[in-house]
Amino acid sequence: MESLAFYGIEDLRYEEKEKPKLENADDVIIKVKYSGICGSDLSRYKKLGPLTPGNIFGHECSGVVEETGSNVTNVKKGDRVAVCPQLKCGKCEACKAGYFAACENLLVIGAKEPGCFASYTRLPAENLLKLPDNVSFDEAALIEPSSVVLHGLFKTQLQPGKTVAVYGCGTIGLLACQWAKLFGAEKVIAIDIDEEKLSVAKELGADEVIQPDKNVSTYSKLMELTDGVDLAVEAAGSAQTSEEVFAAPKKGGEVLFLGIPYSDITLKRFYFERIVRQELTVHGSWNAVSAPFPGREFTTTLQFLKEGKLKTQPMISHCISLKEGPEIFRKITTGREKAMKVLFELDK
Repeated sequence: MESLAFYGIEDLRYEEKEKPKLENADDVIIKVKYSGICGSDLSRYKKLGPLTPGNIFGHECSGVVEETGSNVTNVKKGDRVAVCPQLKCGKCEACKAGYFAACENLLVIGAKEPGCFASYTRLPAENLLKLPDNVSFDEAALIEPSSVVLHGLFKTQLQPGKTVAVYGCGTIGLLACQWAKLFGAEKVIAIDIDEEKLSVAKELGADEVIQPDKNVSTYSKLMELTDGVDLAVEAAGSAQTSEEVFAAPKKGGEVLFLGIPYSDITLKRFYFERIVRQELTVHGSWNAVSAPFPGREFTTTLQFLKEGKLKTQPMISHCISLKEGPEIFRKITTGREKAMKVLFELDK
């Protein structure tokens, strides 16, 4: 089968791999229809390298059930499915408490286990969600990143009438803008250096946008629009925004970290004092799963896709073949091509 295998930093190869086989009675083989590039994939490709050299990369996907183990009852051959790519151990204290996001041995396919940048992938049956007829495969490939956003927002006090600032308008930030409006936020302010991404943010629900520049601070621009927001979401994963996000909330407000900076973070006194003097609540959010597994993050996303309330198409900037994978990774990480959500289309 065709695949993208990750061998080292900036070393992603399109090559033939053996089709996965059922190993456990609860296993399911999925014929992949669409798989998406996550921002974390780009960072690992450029900066960190693979956990298992030569492993099939990728963890966001949708597909069709190809084969099932003897104990599988929730899906059958031919079912259209979305995938939860997180693999919990089920044995540690966190898992026993139903706190699956804190599983001591939590894995995501595409890291140590084969991922979904391939014609086929293998997962436990409990990791699959059957798709309603009106939810397309390309929409379903974005269920996992949407669930990442919801996992964080569910920790906050976000409710109707609140104000929200979102720093960074990649896939996660754009989904955060949408979900904030779906939660009933009165005003959502999107912040990004890319004018095209800000345009998409407005299309997906942002009421105001801020494009940072060297002459006027983002904080000043934000204060022209509001006297402080109830919730500030860091979705860029940059050192700069991980500091600036503390300036956005009003007294008693909240900060939610969804982005993952791959560098050290320092806080100027002004930003640190905002945490203390504004009595901010700061949330860290990791992964997308909860109890009952895979969690309400996934089922809520699926419900809102089914009802047509969550929009994913405007975020999809590329839909390409798997063979084009190594080149698109090179282009994006070297700045030669701009992209929002890149999907690989398989089994055309």
